[in-house]
Amino acid sequence: MKKIKKENLDELFSFISGKNELYVPVKIGAGTNFALYEEGTKADLDTLKTVKSPKDIFFPQSETLYTCTKEEGKMKITAEELKSHDFVVFGMRGCDVAGLEVLDKVFLSEPIDTFYAARRDHGVIVTAACSFPEESCFCSVFGIDAANPLGDAVYYMVGDELIFDAKTEKGEKFLELIGEFLIDGGDKEAEYEKAKIKEIIKKLPYSNLSLSGWNGDATDEKFNSPLWEDLYKGCLACGTCTFSCPTCQCYDIKDYTTGNGVMRYRCWDSCMYSDFTMMAHGNNRTSQMQRFRQRFMHKLVYFPANNDGKYSCVGCGRCVDKCPSALNIVKVIKAFGKEGK
Repeated sequence: MKKIKKENLDELFSFISGKNELYVPVKIGAGTNFALYEEGTKADLDTLKTVKSPKDIFFPQSETLYTCTKEEGKMKITAEELKSHDFVVFGMRGCDVAGLEVLDKVFLSEPIDTFYAARRDHGVIVTAACSFPEESCFCSVFGIDAANPLGDAVYYMVGDELIFDAKTEKGEKFLELIGEFLIDGGDKEAEYEKAKIKEIIKKLPYSNLSLSGWNGDATDEKFNSPLWEDLYKGCLACGTCTFSCPTCQCYDIKDYTTGNGVMRYRCWDSCMYSDFTMMAHGNNRTSQMQRFRQRFMHKLVYFPANNDGKYSCVGCGRCVDKCPSALNIVKVIKAFGKEGK
């Protein structure tokens, strides 16, 4: 393993950004989100969860697909260029990296989304082990190890040091790139940190949440349950859950008139909105109950049914923290567990 003093991180980030684009968590106002590093940026490596998942580095909240212009009476279509250079995302959490695995199932299946695929190919993910998981976290329920998370390289924040461990070939190349800033050591400290994190996770209130009955074979049983009629009633259809979620992948495609042509772009959408998938004949989910049910059925039943049992939830707890009506996935799972449905 390799390590670096925290006091040298600014110099490290400046070096990395001189070689590749670098994204780090940055505190802006009352919240922290990932942003492109520029000289003088202060990275916030202490906040456990950013407000939004860093999935938008790979699947942007809004992105142009192509533009159409008319030149000399002929229509010209210009596609946006694909990501063609490497970049580093520093400080993602294990749940968010696991969220990318869910997005991979969607965007890297045929037909492959070339925009997403290019970003995945060029992205180097440096994951932060979660030194202090919060009460709203339940990633362990979905088999995610916050003490030994996925990523190209992982770091453990111990005292005044960051201890790095390469996990993939990309990670090894990254540590080689920054080798002049690192020294050997930290193995024992990292193992101690892993053990400490595991002990904290055991004590979290949702760590023993049971997924019993939630699987790809439960469509009829769960879909027809009367519990949905009670569960959905406080839903405001605000979309906070979907926009903060690291695995939600729904988007809309729209055209924008530029004055000299048309720009086609896509932007995140939410299954909680009444106009989601609205077409000329209307919407096939006409009530908020149906839309509410769709969100959780997709994550816990439909997605595993079509993806070898993999759930479309990573237990990050953002919906637990953010939903103004406390109608999160934990409440849904518990409600069905109490009824034995």
